[in-house]
Amino acid sequence: MIPTVRRLLRQPSARRFALLLLLLAGFGVLLLLMPRPDPAQLPRLADALDGYAPVAAIAGGALLLVALVPRTFVTLAAGAIFGPLEGAGYALGAALLAAAVGFTVGRLLGREFVAERVRGRLARLDGWFARQNVLGVVTVRLLPIAGFGLVSYGYGTTSARVLPFLAGSVIASAPTAFGYAALGAAVSSPGHVNWYAAAPASLGLIASVVLIHRWWRAERRRRPSPA
Repeated sequence: MIPTVRRLLRQPSARRFALLLLLLAGFGVLLLLMPRPDPAQLPRLADALDGYAPVAAIAGGALLLVALVPRTFVTLAAGAIFGPLEGAGYALGAALLAAAVGFTVGRLLGREFVAERVRGRLARLDGWFARQNVLGVVTVRLLPIAGFGLVSYGYGTTSARVLPFLAGSVIASAPTAFGYAALGAAVSSPGHVNWYAAAPASLGLIASVVLIHRWWRAERRRRPSPA
């Protein structure tokens, strides 16, 4: 077993893939040790950031998502700090940036290793990722299979195209961004939240359902009918 691992690690692609796994494991440990902020203190950060708020919110949120912090927490915090609408916008910006970073890291560190070893059904699955459009990405993002950051890294190791992946990631994030941001604002400042600000969440959810239904129907049409 150990000699096999040593021979494997002599390959550059295997070393890069091992680095990716170590990076994800390190983020997992950091996530367990990270202190939890006091929700009551979050609104004060908006005043402290002043004019740098948009950049700090998007970059900081993306950094947390890349470090495998759940998107729910990041969006709740954005709503608590900036309010429902502004917080949702920053959360979506952070999701877009984090998806791009995670995809790029996964592509650089893991794609070659995976491509060298896909066979049979895995090769057909990788081909499906290569043909995947925005609706396919939305569908995968909405499935409860893994966290936002982990899915981004995983997509990078496949042959998926970057632009459909980024567009699908943002669309899939939209329904919950407004709802969770409004919830975060309500927790930090009860009685001062206009709940109509959460209305785009329902619109985004309806849009997502429509898109998924259309994608499902298109997939059924492409499948060969049984003889």
